Amino acid sequence: MSRRAVALGFVALLLGTAPASAVPPSQVDPFVGVDGEGNVYPGAGVPFGFARVSPDTTRPSPAGYSSAGRMLGFSQTHVSGVGGGGSMYGNLRLTPVSGRLRVSGLESAFDQERASPGWYSVLLRGPGVRAEMTASRLGGLLRFRFGRGRGRHIVLDATSSVGVPGAPGPVASRLRLVGRRAVEGRVRMAGGWNEAHYTLHFVLRFDRPFARGGTFRGRRASRRRSLGSGRGTRTGAWASFSQRTVTARIGLSFRSVRRAGRNLDRELGRRSFARVRSGARRRWAATLGRVKVDGGSRSERRLLATGLYRSHLMPHDLTGENAWWRSRKPHYEDFYTLWDTHRTLHPLLALLQPRRQSQMVESLVDTFRHTGWIPTSRIAGANGQTQVGSLAGVLVAEARAKGLRGIDYPAALRALVKDAEVESPRPLRHGRELGDYRRLGYLSTAWGRSASRTLEYSYADSALADLAASLGRPNLAARYRSRSGNWANLWDPATKMVRPRDSAGRFLSPFDPDRAYFGFGDPFYEGTARQWSAFVPHDVAGLMRRVGGREAFVRWLDALFTGDRFAAGNEHDLLAPWLYIHAGRHDRTAATVRRLLATRWSPTRAGLPGNDDAGALSSWYVWSSIGLFPSAGSAAFYIGSPVFRRVRIAVGRRRSFVVEAPRAAPGRPYVASAALNGRPLARAWLTNAELTRGGRLVLTMSDRPGAFGTAAR
Repeated sequence: MSRRAVALGFVALLLGTAPASAVPPSQVDPFVGVDGEGNVYPGAGVPFGFARVSPDTTRPSPAGYSSAGRMLGFSQTHVSGVGGGGSMYGNLRLTPVSGRLRVSGLESAFDQERASPGWYSVLLRGPGVRAEMTASRLGGLLRFRFGRGRGRHIVLDATSSVGVPGAPGPVASRLRLVGRRAVEGRVRMAGGWNEAHYTLHFVLRFDRPFARGGTFRGRRASRRRSLGSGRGTRTGAWASFSQRTVTARIGLSFRSVRRAGRNLDRELGRRSFARVRSGARRRWAATLGRVKVDGGSRSERRLLATGLYRSHLMPHDLTGENAWWRSRKPHYEDFYTLWDTHRTLHPLLALLQPRRQSQMVESLVDTFRHTGWIPTSRIAGANGQTQVGSLAGVLVAEARAKGLRGIDYPAALRALVKDAEVESPRPLRHGRELGDYRRLGYLSTAWGRSASRTLEYSYADSALADLAASLGRPNLAARYRSRSGNWANLWDPATKMVRPRDSAGRFLSPFDPDRAYFGFGDPFYEGTARQWSAFVPHDVAGLMRRVGGREAFVRWLDALFTGDRFAAGNEHDLLAPWLYIHAGRHDRTAATVRRLLATRWSPTRAGLPGNDDAGALSSWYVWSSIGLFPSAGSAAFYIGSPVFRRVRIAVGRRRSFVVEAPRAAPGRPYVASAALNGRPLARAWLTNAELTRGGRLVLTMSDRPGAFGTAAR
């Protein structure tokens, strides 16, 4: 670089106009959140890939891992950040064994862990083996370096799963050794969040012939080369090697063993470990590089990079692997679940990965075509539990509002009208319970999660009204626009809260707005009345009016953020800090969000405030730290308080949207003034069109509240 270029770069840095740098994979820390409540895994994968090669330990989270456990081995499938029991996957675990061959009691102490996007490495102290792994979309590649001692074996547990209560267990399995380099077979699993059985096929190939090999049932190894087994029986294969370094490649398929082999050949072939790892890293570099930042602390940059990384893990792209019906449409599984991800994750994907988001929404519509219902949760070929409302319509309405293509919107409208009008025979799996809702305008306390579901049914009706209006169905739009006001039928003017009611209209008594509920049979789901009362995203003006106007609404929100009342780690609260903007108090949003970013997230192994829930909390951090936040289901974005001096977001092949805050600092959270494309901006929000056509938002930061966002609401 010339002296002149260096000098110009230095001047630009002083003036705060230095070009933002792409978020590099090296800033991602896959260990952030693996302990505590985060429930994430540190292992290897590619963006939206199904293969997730990651360590399994004793005392695991639903992601299969705990720093405090002992290492069991490395399975090929995992889910990220999910809560509760009955998690999924942890299939096809490989474990290196030194000395005498064993197929059980394989736990080992471990240390020297390292990880980056698409790669994980660890030293297993028990067998003295260094293990490394990388992955493609449908394949895993693992390399084991044994010590100098005698006896080097690799054990495949074909019936493994994550070791949490309620996790899937084997229904049937069949495997066989092929020559002296391969094992192939299938395993049928049942349990977890998927009530149906799922069958996973695999082909495992080693880079060199094994000296001996066989299969095992339970704790007993044999030299048999093929094995079949029934329900509840642990089965697998083993192979012994004379070489110190052994590489294992494993292809996966939901359709057949033959397809698993094809996936292995196509994605991994005979490529070296370094080449596959490099390919995964390139994919992550391209994905993360859509956001570029300048400024912020080292911790903030690490959290942003890790948040972006975790926002591109799920749902899993299983296009071409649809084993449940014939379709040429894109196919995604493991929407785990839209109750979590519709709020922040899918709006982020709609901005950064619009084609991918279109495919995900069309996959949901295609599921309706072939199963009769559009799901809110879908996992491994079956609909999972619907936690509260039926919220796929929020994704559809938002996609329509943002102009995403490749989605059959008329079919989506039919799916959502069915959701809204047809009593579901299985409301825990899809659709709604509608009797009370249509008769009374709310779900009574005779039904579980009655208040929470009334709120989310109303929200879903609003999304349906928006979609109907956009498709030229004004009468249908009017019907559901009216029904979207049902949330107010639970409004109690005396307590200024959403309060459950019985079928006779009587409010729940006694009533404590700060009592936390957790169960499916409770009137509120995973939260308090105070927290849930703030969840009316489609009618904040109506909520503010019922609270008593602007000033009363600010005080009402202040009470939510007093003490431990606000649940930063649970999804129904994610929008609440941004509601101050509706009352003309952007300063309150700025101060509250900055405080949450600084105190509830940290670049540590316990650094997430709750279950990441497939990227829901990670994407909240991404949005909040760059100074924007989505109004899910719509084409609007709130303006926040960026922690970075400059953020450049790729919004097209040759277009970028830039957020500049040259004076951004921990002591300057407030926006004194704003300009969009050189013109003064008084409102504290943007439209999707303003973002996606590219432009420049300049925010003047201050240590004191100013006039920004106070007049126009």
